[in-house]
Amino acid sequence: MQRRRFLLRTASLASGAALGLTGCGGSSSRTPLQVMVASYDESVGASIGEQWDDVAEAFEKKHPDVQVAVERVPFEKLDATLARRVAAGRAPDIAQSNVFSRFAEQGLLYAASDLFDVATEADFTPSLVKAGEVDLIQYGIPLMASTPRLFYNKALFKKAGIAAPPRSWAELRTAAQALRTAGVPTPYGLQFGPEAAEDELFAWLLAGDGNYTTSGGYSFDTRENAAVLGWLRDNLVADGLAGDPARLTRTSAYEQFLGGRIGMMLAHPVLMDAADGAELPYGHAAFPGRRPGAAPPMGINDWLLAFRRNDRRKACGDFLGFVYGKESTAGYGAGQAAALPVTVSGAQAATAGGGNRLGAFIEQLPRARFQPSALHSWPAVRSAVRENIGAAVRRDGDPAAVLSRLQSTASQAESGARP
Repeated sequence: MQRRRFLLRTASLASGAALGLTGCGGSSSRTPLQVMVASYDESVGASIGEQWDDVAEAFEKKHPDVQVAVERVPFEKLDATLARRVAAGRAPDIAQSNVFSRFAEQGLLYAASDLFDVATEADFTPSLVKAGEVDLIQYGIPLMASTPRLFYNKALFKKAGIAAPPRSWAELRTAAQALRTAGVPTPYGLQFGPEAAEDELFAWLLAGDGNYTTSGGYSFDTRENAAVLGWLRDNLVADGLAGDPARLTRTSAYEQFLGGRIGMMLAHPVLMDAADGAELPYGHAAFPGRRPGAAPPMGINDWLLAFRRNDRRKACGDFLGFVYGKESTAGYGAGQAAALPVTVSGAQAATAGGGNRLGAFIEQLPRARFQPSALHSWPAVRSAVRENIGAAVRRDGDPAAVLSRLQSTASQAESGARP
């Protein structure tokens, strides 16, 4: 629920952060377009919701035959509300969601090719296109994206005598030891608490040549994955270098970093605004691999879905084409928000001329690997990860046993989720 309260505070339409629409009035003779999006509480970062008002108004000026009516649903209730509406035969025309595969396989969604012209469809970042596919057809339309990096407190690094951010796990451990000697309460913030543990886990597994997905399923109980968790247990947690991972949520980790109590941690670009506001000297670097060098980046993304129920393909396509068009990208602040552009042209506009502080994050996105949101069972499996993964890295934890239980849970969930 709180997973994105740091990630989704800003609006950058067509570049990947389309948030918080409001309804637009108009004549009942116009084609209605029902749009359901998430609303968010205030948290770290800028307020949200302003740009969608402008976009809806601008769209209606160009398409006076369409009337956009938007419903805001609290983010933590969004997926459940959408599922109930669909089951009751009352699906909106366009909806924000974390998952899409069940709707796609039931034939309820328009494919991206039904909605966009060739140029617009081809403009989406390929890694996001792949993440939004079911049976090689794109149904999930990327709404916003983020890819984290290793944030570190420059003042604490200087105090500990650390000259540069770590480029390998061995260097990360050495830096953590130096931070502890310098009096930092939590040298590395290992976020395995019940909020977004799947992201922290995914980043570490990728960095250690592991993964928890395979083609069409899950692969938790592998030797590579057990080795990653064993390293974390023995080299960070056992030596008191990572606090209490099972209880450290993303929200708490960000707060502690801003308060100078965490020396380094995996974090998303939205943390920059908060750190600037706190006048905290910080830097960020690619997340290190087990061997020296940058690890494969992980990414997160939400989706827009276009439902067939009301047979409003043209209105849906016109609206989404406007949102993701280059004109909207240029006119509504592409690349200025903490979420990243989801289109190639948006990324180019955001980084043109250099100097954009999101540049390093944007450069990671085409290589990012995403959570398996195309699997029906992912919400249930994600919950199991959040509840159990912290136990694997306790001082007396058994990574192989925890991974075996997760594999069993995932296999059962995927089998039961199939229509």
